[in-house]
Amino acid sequence: MASTTASSANFKNYILVTLAYWGFTITDGALRMLVLLYFNNIGYTPLQIASLFLFYEVFGVITNFLGGWIGSQLGLKITLYTGIGLQVFSMVMLSWLNPDWAQWIAVGYVMVAQAFSGIAKDLTKMSSKSAIRLVVPQDAQSSLFKWVAVLTGSKNALKGVGFFVGSALLASVGFVNSLWIMAGGLFLIMFTGLLLPKGMGKIKKKVKFSQLFSKSQEINILSAARFFLFGSRDVWFVVGLPVFLRGPLGWSFYQVGGFLACWVIGYGIIQFLAPMLIQRFGSGHPPQSKTIQFWTFTLTIVPAAIALALQLGIPTNIAIVGGLMVFGVVFAFNSAVHSYLVLAVTDDDKVALNVGFYYMANSGGRLIGTVLSGLIYQFFGLVGCLWTSMFFVLAAALISLKLPDPQPSKAIAWKAGDGD
Repeated sequence: MASTTASSANFKNYILVTLAYWGFTITDGALRMLVLLYFNNIGYTPLQIASLFLFYEVFGVITNFLGGWIGSQLGLKITLYTGIGLQVFSMVMLSWLNPDWAQWIAVGYVMVAQAFSGIAKDLTKMSSKSAIRLVVPQDAQSSLFKWVAVLTGSKNALKGVGFFVGSALLASVGFVNSLWIMAGGLFLIMFTGLLLPKGMGKIKKKVKFSQLFSKSQEINILSAARFFLFGSRDVWFVVGLPVFLRGPLGWSFYQVGGFLACWVIGYGIIQFLAPMLIQRFGSGHPPQSKTIQFWTFTLTIVPAAIALALQLGIPTNIAIVGGLMVFGVVFAFNSAVHSYLVLAVTDDDKVALNVGFYYMANSGGRLIGTVLSGLIYQFFGLVGCLWTSMFFVLAAALISLKLPDPQPSKAIAWKAGDGD
């Protein structure tokens, strides 16, 4: 009876964490598309647009570095809903933007608002993914890969929905009204936090500042690979691709938002299905170091192939749409295996610290990818962004060669329980 009650409570907590993350994710995707398309439409250059997201990524790095420590000291419930509250504040702040301000004032103001959004995003992500490690019962750790994939895959699918929501709101109700609508919806989600237990993820002993730096070889290698992996995506996806679709190809707000939404939704679906697909077509064992090495080296080929297709004169729509579909599938497997491995190699009492350190590297990759996306697109176009993406993936692949396998006990447990 006690185990049944505990299992029910864990499932309830999993649902609450997931719903909070889902709600946040939709508004985060919508906000990014809203800002990007609005400022592109009023004449900002790709580099200026990239600068709007600079503080978003910078403060994401800082938040992931300190967020794990904060979560371990105060509990993941506090960090999760503080993140959601900061996102509401960021959207309200953006709604006060005055179009008559000088450009440098407007850019600075948006950068500060995006800084709060960056803190919000990474507090929420770190808290949600750390919480999953704690709400999956110890006798069901075999299902960890599946539950992580459900959270991460559904999150990415809903981020794609957010891209479309942002572009549709911009086209239908305008910039300011869109922000108020999203802020109101997210504010209501905050009340689900009343149902989560206090102290989730909190550890009793104090953590020294020096302990914020991971001492785990596996976490360090995964973090370094993650830095280049997500830099490889954002170097073309954040600024280069949307501006290319809106500018040279002449797509509408709805078309740009719809295409990016479909891409991210498809990416999320593949990530959701990754455990089943890897088990069916692989060895049946949980992901090992060779799994991430295979998928990362495979991904290296894709941006290079898209760039070559564009340079050889293959019709742009075919090269972009077809190539990015392949990129999304292969990248989804990479991300799903990464998300599993970082939790498989960490301990319960260090989960918030290690996940925070790992996603600090993730944010660092997004930061450099965002800056390079605007810079390289402005001078070398989308082809330049794609070649840069290829070199980033290659770096991630080479780093992953040093990754050892997770402990055999966890691998056996995953195999035994994943057939349910």
